[in-house]
Amino acid sequence: MSQNYDVNLNDRSGVDWYGTPHNLQDSGVKQEFSIKDLENLSGVKAHTIRAWEQRYQLLSPARSETNIRTYSGDDLKRLLNVSLLLERGRKISKVAAMSDSQLAQAITDAPVAGEAGGELVAQQKLKVSMMSYDEQMFRDTIDDCIARLGFGATVVSVCLPFLADVGVLWLTNAICPANEHFMSNLFRQMLFAQIHGADIPGANEDDTVLVLYLPEREIHDISLLFLHQLCREHGRKSVLLGQSVPFDDLPGVAAQFPNVAFVTYCTTSPAEHQAQAYVDRIARTFAGSDVTFHLAGSVFSEVNPVPGVTVDATGGDLVQRLF
Repeated sequence: MSQNYDVNLNDRSGVDWYGTPHNLQDSGVKQEFSIKDLENLSGVKAHTIRAWEQRYQLLSPARSETNIRTYSGDDLKRLLNVSLLLERGRKISKVAAMSDSQLAQAITDAPVAGEAGGELVAQQKLKVSMMSYDEQMFRDTIDDCIARLGFGATVVSVCLPFLADVGVLWLTNAICPANEHFMSNLFRQMLFAQIHGADIPGANEDDTVLVLYLPEREIHDISLLFLHQLCREHGRKSVLLGQSVPFDDLPGVAAQFPNVAFVTYCTTSPAEHQAQAYVDRIARTFAGSDVTFHLAGSVFSEVNPVPGVTVDATGGDLVQRLF
C-alpha cells in the first residue's frame, strides 16, 4: 500500500530558544562555538560569516588574545534564522539590520514556497542539541514535531534528512564521534520505546516479510530502526537483524519465510566503489528466486539495476516505496 505523509506548514517560527538551557550560563551545556561549528550547523561558509561580521556586524563573537573567534548560543541562533530568511529570497543587507525579534517575526510572515519551514527549523535545533549535548532540546524538538505531524511524518521530514546531514558531517570529520554517538543513542532510546510499545503484526502466508539488515562492517542502524517502527505502525511484518550481518547468512534467513524482501540503508559499507559488486552478488546468489532486495543510501547511487533489486538514494524515498 502507498502512504503519503502530509506535512503541516503552519509552524514557521524562527529558532527561538528562550527559556531553554542555552540561555543560562550556569546550565552546564556548551555556551561557546567555533566558527567551524557555525559553518557545520548552518551551512554558511566560514569566510561568508567573517564577511558578514565585517560588513554588517551580524554577529558579536568574543576574541582570544590570538584573535580566535568564539560564538555564543545567541550568535548561533541568529545565524540560523538569517540563513532561513536568505533561503527564502531575502537579501543579506536587509536581514542583517533586523533585531532578533524582527528576524523571528520575518520568518513567521515569510511565504514558505513549498518548503517545510517548521521541519527545517527542527533539523537545525537537532543540530544544536547534538553540538551541545542537550537531551532536553532533543526531546522538546521531537515531541513538538510528533504532536504536529505524527510519528511517521516526523521520521520522513525531520529525522531522516537530519541523519543524512549527520552522516556527511561525520564522514568529513566536521563533527566528532561523540556528537554522533550522543544523537544516535537518543534516537535509539526513542525508537526502542516506540517499538516495544507497539503490537507485533502477524503474517499470512501471502504476506511479504521485510527483513531489515545492515551489511558487514555497516553499523549505522538508526534508519533501520525507523523502518522497523514504521512497519509496526503500518501493520507490516518485519524482522530486525541489525548491524553487520554476514551476506552468507541471508539465504538461510530467506528460507524461513514463504515471501521475503531484504531491506537495508547503508552509509559507509559497502563503499561506493564496492556497491556494484555487492549488487551483482545479490543477483548471483538469489537468481531464479522470488526474493527481492530494497537498497537505499548514496553509496548505491551509481549502481546499474539488476532484476529483483530496487535502489533509493534517500531514506525518505525508501519509506515511500515500502509504505
